Amino acid sequence: MDYDAYFAGMQRWAKLGELSEYGSVQENGRAYPLLRLIVPGKRWLTVTSGFHGEEPAGPLTLLERLGEVVDYARARDVGLRVYPLINPSGFEAGTRYNASGERPNNDMLRYEVAPGVWRGELKAGEPFVGWAPFTEGPKETRALRADLNRFEPPAAALDLHQDQGMKGRYAYAYVFGDLDAYRPLMARTAERMAIAGRTVVDEAAGLSSDAEGFVVYHDGSVTDWFQRTGVPWTAVLETTCETPLETCHEVNLVWLRGFIDLAARR
Repeated sequence: MDYDAYFAGMQRWAKLGELSEYGSVQENGRAYPLLRLIVPGKRWLTVTSGFHGEEPAGPLTLLERLGEVVDYARARDVGLRVYPLINPSGFEAGTRYNASGERPNNDMLRYEVAPGVWRGELKAGEPFVGWAPFTEGPKETRALRADLNRFEPPAAALDLHQDQGMKGRYAYAYVFGDLDAYRPLMARTAERMAIAGRTVVDEAAGLSSDAEGFVVYHDGSVTDWFQRTGVPWTAVLETTCETPLETCHEVNLVWLRGFIDLAARR
């Protein structure tokens, strides 16, 4: 799907709240407007999707099923800030990064691991001196960060991704906070597809999921940034790209509804 078609398709959800452009990026001599939907509520959930262009399920779930998500949130007085497709040129080309080869994911903060030594990721259990927002990085990340900074931290934040490299039909999640909050969501996921428990999820970083399919990893991503700013429930849901799209939609909806319920607790 080209981005013009995606952008046009999202316009039908304008009736649900405030659908607007929070920025624009230039790639290949053209402008790609960046969309955000705000639906008011007492407590807030922020949803991000489409950091990686070859992971289409999240943006397509929001394109096709956003009405259901909004209805569920409104019934619980939860407001939504939805960023449905953060990397439009990558999505259009089916490439992980944007058309300039920049990497929009994992560029929200940096860790000071020793005085004057800064790094984007922490090894498991690695101590650090401090952390700071990263003010440079890809144009899509800068635009997103600027818009997120306009608002107080939400009650919960969910990022929808896919795993391109893992073979088979599996789901797992990068999470922060109390794992008990996520166990019911993983159980509902397991009713629909297999969970990648005790599985290598990032060979280069030496990362594996635990027996329940959870990964805790401080990687400088938007999820990591949210937890550092005090958001109690924040996660990245991963479904493999070999999973049928309809199954991905159903699992994404499980987590979207679950995170709305978590936000409603605050």
